[in-house]
Amino acid sequence: MPWKAIAQAIGIEAEGVSMRDALSSWWERFTRDRAAKRTPGYRTVAFTIAVTTLAAKMAKADGVALPIEVRAFERVFDIPAGEEANFRRLYDLAAQDVAGYETYAGKIAALLADEPDMLRALLECLFHIAAADGVLHPEEDRFLSTVAARFGLSRGEFLSVRAGFVNDPCSPYQILGVHPDISDADLKLRHRALVREHHPDRLAVTGVPPELRCAATRRLAAINAAYDAILEERGLAVSQAGEQQ
Repeated sequence: MPWKAIAQAIGIEAEGVSMRDALSSWWERFTRDRAAKRTPGYRTVAFTIAVTTLAAKMAKADGVALPIEVRAFERVFDIPAGEEANFRRLYDLAAQDVAGYETYAGKIAALLADEPDMLRALLECLFHIAAADGVLHPEEDRFLSTVAARFGLSRGEFLSVRAGFVNDPCSPYQILGVHPDISDADLKLRHRALVREHHPDRLAVTGVPPELRCAATRRLAAINAAYDAILEERGLAVSQAGEQQ
């Protein structure tokens, strides 16, 4: 990937440049160059910028772009030695918000209009990055569903790709690893045990790196949400802390 050319093309070496200003003019220029040179879409600077931008915005879809997701991108797309700084500048600019991600998905689809297998493979790469922390957040799920539609993939194709990365539990009981006939008291004990096990403070003590502790926070939220769903199902009061009252 031509990261030096990208840095020069969108001016990300300049201090204080905004995402919208930096990316406002590159698309027309590089799609015109591609038409003149008949370069395959996936080998153009435009494609590289669009893919990096889309991946960064996906990482931001759940509200926080984690370092582990950046490293997953680097593994998938093999950033050349010496180009890491250019990549990070572009990625960090794109990860400021999710605005416009549908447009970038559409740009990629246009570049790869004659290569549906490439579009499916790219969706798989995006799932790999999204699931790098062990959790596919609902906002990431919706983001990827929209991207798949912009890629021209059917709902069935999207679900087929998704199944390779996501094992959907059938109920909140499966999230907690308990049987539906568990008693209220045992359910409460199980919830407390899971909270202790997945609490970021405990993981910090055991030496788990910060980015994985961020993922643990999201897993903890899923555990609390499942517990609250069961309490609501049983007609029990639920506090904001997710504890039975």
